[in-house]
Amino acid sequence: MSGDSQVAGSFVTADYVVFALTLVVSAAVGFYFAWASRGQQSSRDFLTAGRKLTALPVSMSMTTTYMSSITVLSNPAEVYRFGAIFAYLSVSYVLSTVVVSEVFLPIYYRLGINSIYEYLELRFNKATRLLGTVLCILNITLFSGIVIYGPALAFSQIVDLDLWGGIFLTGIVCTLYCTLGGLKAVVWTDVFQLGIMLAGYLAVIIKAVILQGGVPTIISDAQQGGRLNFIDFDINPLRRHTFWTIAFGATFNWIAVNGTNQTMVQRFICCKSITHARVALYINMLGLCTFLTGSVFAGLCLYSVYRDCDPWTAGLISAPDQLMPYLVMDIMTGYPGLPGLFFAAVCSGSLSTVSSSINALAVVTLEDMIKPYTNMSEKHLFWMSKGLSVFYGVICISMAGLASGLGGMMQAGATVSSAFGGPLIGVVTLGILCPFANSKGGFSSLVSGLLVSCGLSIASVIYPPSPAMTRPLSLTIDGCNFTTTDSLNWTSTALPTQPTFITATTATLQPLQADYWQAPSYLYIGIIGAATSVIVGLIVTLLTGHEKSRKARPDGIWRGESWQHKSFFL
Repeated sequence: MSGDSQVAGSFVTADYVVFALTLVVSAAVGFYFAWASRGQQSSRDFLTAGRKLTALPVSMSMTTTYMSSITVLSNPAEVYRFGAIFAYLSVSYVLSTVVVSEVFLPIYYRLGINSIYEYLELRFNKATRLLGTVLCILNITLFSGIVIYGPALAFSQIVDLDLWGGIFLTGIVCTLYCTLGGLKAVVWTDVFQLGIMLAGYLAVIIKAVILQGGVPTIISDAQQGGRLNFIDFDINPLRRHTFWTIAFGATFNWIAVNGTNQTMVQRFICCKSITHARVALYINMLGLCTFLTGSVFAGLCLYSVYRDCDPWTAGLISAPDQLMPYLVMDIMTGYPGLPGLFFAAVCSGSLSTVSSSINALAVVTLEDMIKPYTNMSEKHLFWMSKGLSVFYGVICISMAGLASGLGGMMQAGATVSSAFGGPLIGVVTLGILCPFANSKGGFSSLVSGLLVSCGLSIASVIYPPSPAMTRPLSLTIDGCNFTTTDSLNWTSTALPTQPTFITATTATLQPLQADYWQAPSYLYIGIIGAATSVIVGLIVTLLTGHEKSRKARPDGIWRGESWQHKSFFL
């Protein structure tokens, strides 16, 4: 346990057993697929499962990948602090799914590409492809480090678990089954981990409902506390959450995730047909909406339990991300195995996201940085794929170590990482919808979008929106009954020292204030980056001479700048 921990509970043997079984089963899946495919030595089979997977396991893998451990911990805390308006995120899931299914999927299947960045070279040039690849690697490795470190830190300050032991276990197990079993192991392990995540979430929700006397009580408490704040159609872009920022701002972010992020696109292209890919995409949408509903209700449960004694305001925890672990150790310690089940759920979120990241990084490195410049045999490419999986596993663990030294700047790192999606969706959209855009316009599009979105991300940390735009809903400690006991229960916990605010969601640095400029909602950064990419790409194209040739290749993409628009759509 961390020496500066505020409150700590204890895991019993059953909790450790449940957690250990999660790791053992995950590793066992990797051993199984390594044994089952021992006669096959193809990098294509290893990295894309031979393009033979069906819709159901792929959709479950997609859902697990993006319902990361940060999501499991942060979404309920978000609802607890800012209200259930967060549920409008389901609108973005639906809209982004339709766009990706009808616009992006046909292109990827028509081309038969293994990496999304192959498209950037086919449509524009090698420079655009390489820049996109570098952005992908930076984005995924940074995010993976935060996914590993953030939950480990949150738990180390709530329960008696070793921080770095959890980090190394997660990283090593991920690397093991990715290296042994390839994409098949990643997908089927995700299926198992999805079950663990659902079970852990449901255990907490059911216990909270019983404790509070039923669902009506929780809904009533939420309504009285202003948490059912669905009627908010303010168009002010500085507001953190309104219907417009969540429903439409997040739509562009999810189009970027589903349409241009290699970890997700790789799931599509490993399906046996475009029909399976589309079905997987829509099942994934249902899965995301289901998880969102559960996380929103979990946030309402949090508020119902702590409506009169907020652990964060009281200083019992150091950041909002610790609310769910605190609740678990508060209400479930009398049920051996259940706290361990929830911790296994959070760990599964880390495992699924990081394993997908390792596999995606291996693909883009092999396809975009090695294959085009070498003449390696298929056997050598196969072993190179395994070596890259090990390499990126080590990198992701190292990024967790870097995250530990960033303190409050982890929030800035996560914001910059999320901003990479805007420029990528912008340049891909330019290529798809603007047939006259040339290679100079494509490269300029990506560079300009990157500069603007990353600049906004950094500026939003230095000059955040005013407190009036981001202030949480009312929280109180009027009902706390502090005593000198060491019990974890919220009604009888000794008031600790001032919280340290060191996790990913709260900055240690005092932000500067600017009277002349304020950052927009973080959900608009992706839109601004994408719009900048498209506009600059069009301007540069018009200034340098748009493409006039219309002679198309059969697959609808050209070399030498010839193209036919209708062939993009099946």
